[in-house]
Amino acid sequence: MPIKVGNRTFAPRPFTTLLTIALIALLLSLGRWQLHRADEKRVLFDAFAGGADATRPIDLTTAKLPRYQHVEAAGHYDETRQILIDNMVNAERAGYFVITPFALQGGGWVLVNRGWIPLGPTRADRPAIAVAPDPRRIRGRADNLPSPGIHMGVPAALTPPFPVVASFPTQSDVARLLNETRWTSAADSILLDAAEADGYARNWAPPGFPPLRHVGYAVQWFGLALALAVIYAVTNFRRTEVRV
Repeated sequence: MPIKVGNRTFAPRPFTTLLTIALIALLLSLGRWQLHRADEKRVLFDAFAGGADATRPIDLTTAKLPRYQHVEAAGHYDETRQILIDNMVNAERAGYFVITPFALQGGGWVLVNRGWIPLGPTRADRPAIAVAPDPRRIRGRADNLPSPGIHMGVPAALTPPFPVVASFPTQSDVARLLNETRWTSAADSILLDAAEADGYARNWAPPGFPPLRHVGYAVQWFGLALALAVIYAVTNFRRTEVRV
């Protein structure tokens, strides 16, 4: 039903109204989703910032620890069964994360991310990642193995020879590859501290955008919803024709 306001009439078409409502609802939904992502990232970044407040020693019996908890483990590396996680980028260069099994003192295993290393001249050239199996204590942060934003298809099973190149393997994938069943529950992997020996580039940070970036995206979506509402209102107010 047309609504008269002064010398203008608001008379939107039904289809235009329904389409505008649907688009505004979608834009508002995207804005709320970005705010939700901002809250998630804020928790993640706070955990990373607070993770180094105390160091927890871990062994086979240690229960699951919060992500980014600073940890210490005693044992030795197994350099004969290493994994290169493919498609990792550092400073806009392609490369690998070097994942090395670490035999815990007293029994059991944990995976150690020793950092990022660039691709060789060709993909057939594996980087040199040897590490001495001497007993040692390592420090780092509890973390998950890298995971893709979108899972596409079923990944191929990991098979030797080592080092095995893999795209986003899970901890269970690695356990099957190594044929090991005794893994600490403390963490899927340890991000080796930058001060530790036998590591590569280790610019550790929480993954993805910081919280404020998501807030900025939310403001953009809400702004588009507002702009669409204004355009809808302006284009549907028509000057009333005065017939003489």
